[in-house]
Parts: sequence; C-alpha cells; structure tokens
Amino acid sequence: MGRFCFVILLVCMVFLFVPSYVSANAKDVSAKGAVAIDVSNDRILYAKNPHYKQPPASTTKLVTAMVVLDKLPLNKVVRVSDTAAQTPTVSPRIREGEHFTVEDLLYMLLMRSINSAAVVLAEAVSGSEEEFVKLMNQKALSIDAENTRFANASGLPGGEQYITAYDLAKILKESLKYPQIREIINTKAKHIRSEEGRKIFLKNTNQLLWADEGVIGGKTGYTKAAQHCFVNAGKKADTTIVVALLGENVRDNLWQDTDFLLKFGEDVLLGKTEPVMFFTNTNDSPAILAAYKKQDADKKINKKTKKSAKSSQNKNVKKSKKTDKGSSKYLKQKQGTKNKNTVSIERSSFTRS
Repeated sequence: MGRFCFVILLVCMVFLFVPSYVSANAKDVSAKGAVAIDVSNDRILYAKNPHYKQPPASTTKLVTAMVVLDKLPLNKVVRVSDTAAQTPTVSPRIREGEHFTVEDLLYMLLMRSINSAAVVLAEAVSGSEEEFVKLMNQKALSIDAENTRFANASGLPGGEQYITAYDLAKILKESLKYPQIREIINTKAKHIRSEEGRKIFLKNTNQLLWADEGVIGGKTGYTKAAQHCFVNAGKKADTTIVVALLGENVRDNLWQDTDFLLKFGEDVLLGKTEPVMFFTNTNDSPAILAAYKKQDADKKINKKTKKSAKSSQNKNVKKSKKTDKGSSKYLKQKQGTKNKNTVSIERSSFTRS
C-alpha cells in the first residue's frame, strides 16, 4: 500500500512541475514550429517542435540589425550600390547611387522588410555581404542560438541557412535589448527621405500592432520554402512573452495563433493552466524538399565541373611536359650542329627581344 501511494505522489509531482506532453490535437497551432517564452526567466510556456530546423526568411533581419547597431552609428550616411539595388525585394525599391542614413535603412529593414536595405547595411559594415554573414553567425552563437545558421543578410533563398522556433524567440529577446530596434518594430508607419530628397512611406508588416496595445513588436517573414514566419513580443501578466512561429501555410493564422499563444502564456503565468510541449510529424513540404534537392543538384554539378576541369588541366600539363621534353631533346641535337657564330647571333637576338 505504501509503495502504491509513493507512485501516485510521484506522478502528481511530475504533472505539477514538468511541462505537459500532449497529442498533436491538443492545444495545437498550425505552424510547423512554435514557442512562447517568458523573457524574464526563459521559461517555456508553450512549445511545438521547438528545435525543428526551418528556413528563416526575413526573420533573419533581426540579427542583421543587431550586427549593424554593434558596428555603425545611426547618423552614418551610406550609398546604395548596384548590387544592393538589384537585390530582389518588396516595394518600395531603393536606387543605385541614393544615400540614406543607417537609421533610415534600419526602418526599411525591420518595418517593411526591404532586402536591398539589408545588402546596403551589410556592405557598409563589412565591405561585402559574404563577410557580413560571418558576423551574423558569430552573433547567433553568442546568444546561444546554436541551431541557427545564416547565408545572407536578408533571408532570401540560397545557401545553407536554417533556424528553430526556440532560437528565433531567443533572437527577438536579445533584439529587445537594443532601444532602436525596440522603437522601430513598434512603429506602425513612417516617412523617410533619401539624402537626395526622395520621400518614401513605410508601413509595418506586423498587423498585431493595430490590434493589441500590449504588443511590443516583432518581425514577419516569407519565402516559398520557409512559408510564413513571425516572431512577436507582447506585455502580459507584468512580464514580456515572446511568441515565435515558423512554417505557417496561411498568413492570417500568424496573427490568430500569436494572439492565442500570448493569452495562453499569460494563463500559464497566472496559474490558470499548465505549460505545454509536444512534437508532431514534421515532414518537409514539397517546396522545401524541392529547394534542398536543387541545392544538392547544384553542388553535384559544381563538383563534377571542377573534377572535369581538373582532369583536363592534368592532361594538358602532361601533354605540355611531353612537348617540352621533346623540344628540349630537339634543341640539344640542333645545338650540336651549330657553329659558334650562329650561337652568338641567336644570343644577340634573344637579348633584343
């Protein structure tokens, strides 16, 4: 009887102090990966496939902004390069030769998610986007976002890049320590001007700013492979809750599920319900699989091309050595038949040339 009571007590303690692991049908959201955390102590209030790696899309730009603010003053004026101007992006587009302050480029980056602004800022910091990405990956590791890797400053498809919902929540938490980022992501609309005088209107892509006064702000993202992504912070129960969603099919679900998770997280903090963590089948969508297969195919083609070029180069080297050997033998034979005057004339000609 005593042993039975001990087992019952142990089970009760597990349910009291360990997050619940429930089926996919209970307290589910439609995104492939999702988390809600209390930023005051990193407590997980809700988690669905929290460590599942997915493409980051434009949520990448939060790290871009942090690295820029670590390196550049807000009032620095930067020129738009041809490379940046030609980067695929949403409107409004910025033009080659235009000049903007770092601050205005950050507004374009975080409010409207303009990819070319990311490239301009990356070039301003490191000279090239490739070098800038090294700083981004270092920044991610410095805040323990260990399951995150970036390939560019914007989140556009290409290269090896991935993030998890849990890491994304960490990244926004770190971003909130930057007053300028906090201000920008909370701005609904803004006019900026280029140094040449062109006026540009920006409207924040985060729709929750108009729906909930407690929303601090966040960052949206979308690519075909990543689908819709969103990370957002809101004030609840005298603390800040960060919600991260990755791999959502329907954009409107971002707002509904974030609102639900903010309220659910608040209920956990108030003791009205228990934390939840669960895992589902996370088979990649056809779009993601196609993107990865294309990258693998491109790598194989490049490897085959390099191997073919190396083989051809080796053949040419061998052929050249054989020709040189034959020529050397021929010259030795010919030199033996020459008289001293002929040799003298040949040396004289070589000097003039």
